[in-house]
Amino acid sequence: MPGSLEPLDVGVQIPYHFRCPISLELMCDPVTVSTGQTYDRASIESWVATGNITCPVTRSQLTDFSLIPNHTLRRLIQDWCVANRSFGVERIPTPKQPADPAMVRSLLSQASSQSNQFNSRLSALRRLRGLARDSDKNRLVISGQSAREVLLSIVFRNSDSDSSELNHESLAVLSMFPLSESECLFAASDPERVGYLVSLLFHSSVDVRVNSAAMIENVAAGTRSPDLRAQISNADEIFEGIVAILNYPLAYPRALKTGIKALFALCLVKQHRHKAVTAGAVEALIDRLADFEKCDAERALATVELLCRIPSGCAAFAAHALTVPLLVKRILKISDRATEYAAGALLSLCSSSEQTQREAVAAGVLTQLLLLVQSDCTDRAKRKAQMLLKLLRDSWPSDSIANSDDFGCSDVVPF
Repeated sequence: MPGSLEPLDVGVQIPYHFRCPISLELMCDPVTVSTGQTYDRASIESWVATGNITCPVTRSQLTDFSLIPNHTLRRLIQDWCVANRSFGVERIPTPKQPADPAMVRSLLSQASSQSNQFNSRLSALRRLRGLARDSDKNRLVISGQSAREVLLSIVFRNSDSDSSELNHESLAVLSMFPLSESECLFAASDPERVGYLVSLLFHSSVDVRVNSAAMIENVAAGTRSPDLRAQISNADEIFEGIVAILNYPLAYPRALKTGIKALFALCLVKQHRHKAVTAGAVEALIDRLADFEKCDAERALATVELLCRIPSGCAAFAAHALTVPLLVKRILKISDRATEYAAGALLSLCSSSEQTQREAVAAGVLTQLLLLVQSDCTDRAKRKAQMLLKLLRDSWPSDSIANSDDFGCSDVVPF
């Protein structure tokens, strides 16, 4: 960021009036408050969000909290950045202004009115989708206008061929927002609504399929009732649809991210995990395990551990030649959580099969576990590692460190 450049290093001094009085850094989006003072938008919004009601410079009370963009100052800052490009200063981009609440209300009214023409309603929804995609600030503004309630009513309104495009566009906007418990209840309590979302998992458009998966994950994760969560996960072909999204080509990364979130949420219901196994979740998880980013890798490993806790899942993972080597490799490689889930999955697999025990030892699990129990990992991960070490002791090679004199000095509890 230009404001973070040290003047002595680059040989240029940032003008005082270009710096935000709060952060003391170069302003990227200067705005003026009711006292006439100008601040960077992010800084003054944080100031107000923490409960402050005074102007940081004048200490006068803010008569209102509206922020007026200072376009003149922003252009001067941009010109200064361009003039000092040779010193490594980058031009600040022209910021997009937050959505106007009045305009958002108008778009929602236009989209929800059945008396309006189809193209007018569709255009309003597309504009809302563009605004929501632009920034977190816009999503806050849209959410504050009861948008989720309006969008939910459109999503589950008549889904015939004439209105389906409206349903799909509403779903696309809605998938960008978290739902309240009552909104999740609205969707989860009606089997026809759940069935409609499941049917969209097989739509010809991948965007519709992924948006539907995102909605299903949102509803399943936000529903407190165990019975309703079980009802969702028991819907016909829901796991088949989610697994198909998980297997979608990597050229569309949102499918992978949304697919694992939805699969994990559904697998939290123990009585229906066997349906995930039948739908091919085991093969999809192992085939995709190396493709996940950190948070998604944690969810994937957590899902593997959940499925390993049922006999059919454990048998399916044990039958896959890459399961054990991949799980061993994930220990201490991604995060403490990922390590814990990988160790838990290995514990379940090795508890059910001596063959899996031999595969784990051959894959180098002994060294990984000994490093784990002496690391700063979570207590749960260490307990799982200690249990796994005890389980595997008969499978250790005779010349391994476990049978050496040094083993007594390790942090593994005696057994």
